[in-house]
Amino acid sequence: MATIKSLNKWANKHTYLPLDLLRIALGVFLFLKGIDFMSNSAMLVELFKPMQNMAGGMIMVHYVAPAHFIGGILIGFGLLTRWAIIAQLPILIGAIAINFVGEMSSSNLILATITLLACVFFLVYGSGKRSLDYYFKMQQ
Repeated sequence: MATIKSLNKWANKHTYLPLDLLRIALGVFLFLKGIDFMSNSAMLVELFKPMQNMAGGMIMVHYVAPAHFIGGILIGFGLLTRWAIIAQLPILIGAIAINFVGEMSSSNLILATITLLACVFFLVYGSGKRSLDYYFKMQQ
C-alpha cells in the first residue's frame, strides 16, 4: 500500500496534460473496440478460432467485449484506472499471442503492442490529476 501511495504522490507532482489526454485517448480506443466487438461478435469468434480447443475459450469471447467497453469508460474518466487496466492486460497479452498462434497480422500486432505498453505505463503512473480518482481523493 505504501508503494501505491508513493507512486500516486510522484504521479500527482509530475502530471502533464498530454499524459492525461493519452489516458483519455486510450480509454476511448478501448471503449470503441468494445463497441466494435459487441456489434460484430462473429469477428471476435473468428479471432479466437486458433484457441477454440482450449478450455474456457467461449468464456474469453464473452469477457473481451464487456471488459473493453467498461474498462474504456473507466480509463477515460480516470476512475479505478489501475483496476480497469489490470482487467485489460490478459486481453492484450492474448491479442499479441493470437498473432503468433493464428494468422499473423502485423497491423494488429503493432496496435496490440502499443496498447499493452500504454496500459503498463498507466498501471504504474496512475490516472493523473485530471481524473475522477484525483477528484474524489481531494473531496475526502
